[in-house]
Amino acid sequence: MSGFVSFVSSGPGDPELITLKAVDRLARADVVLFDDLASGPVLGHAGPQAELIAVGKRAGKPSAKQEYVNALLVEHASAGKRVVRLKSGDSGLFGRLEEELVALRDAGIGSEIIPGVPSACAAAAAAGIPLTRRLTARRVQFVTGADVTGGLPESINWAALADPGATTVVFMGKRTFPRLAEGLMAHGLAPETPAMLAEAVGHPEQAIHRTTVAALARQLGDARSDHPALILYGPLADVTA
Repeated sequence: MSGFVSFVSSGPGDPELITLKAVDRLARADVVLFDDLASGPVLGHAGPQAELIAVGKRAGKPSAKQEYVNALLVEHASAGKRVVRLKSGDSGLFGRLEEELVALRDAGIGSEIIPGVPSACAAAAAAGIPLTRRLTARRVQFVTGADVTGGLPESINWAALADPGATTVVFMGKRTFPRLAEGLMAHGLAPETPAMLAEAVGHPEQAIHRTTVAALARQLGDARSDHPALILYGPLADVTA
């Protein structure tokens, strides 16, 4: 008999920023396949019976291949187990959720998706800012700063990303932000546009750094930490907490 897979969103890393439904699925799971950014204290919600399997992907580090993750999901669920696929933030945002859903559907295995607190929302909350404001920031856009090769995506809507009236959140963008910023400024975004680097959101080492687009590009061009980070830029990033 086939088991069942719950795609559980862990939020940004703080074990208190996780839904009651997510806690329930972790407590009852036979197997938990977790990403690097969904490890740590959040795994404390898993029951003692759960087998914990790390399948995370991190840029520049040894990572589990997606085909291997898909195969593990199908293998454990086909054995009749309750499987949790634990992803950071919200699983539907830049988490390769669809590829895993397709693998399960092709194998005839049932699943559910449990949403979570997106790391972008957690970063804004940690900084004490909203993501929108009447008149000056009426649009929010989430984009990835890296394609499958780790480089800046080739297909970029520069007009949208250089919109001074939007709050833009860049995921996985520390390596490519200098190039991205160069393109943004070439398409009309002011170099002094407020920007914010939010590192290790939801973790004890969390750090929020407020600056400008041009200054952040220089900073990230000179040196980068290994902490996962989000970059926010737009009219709200200069609000003091």
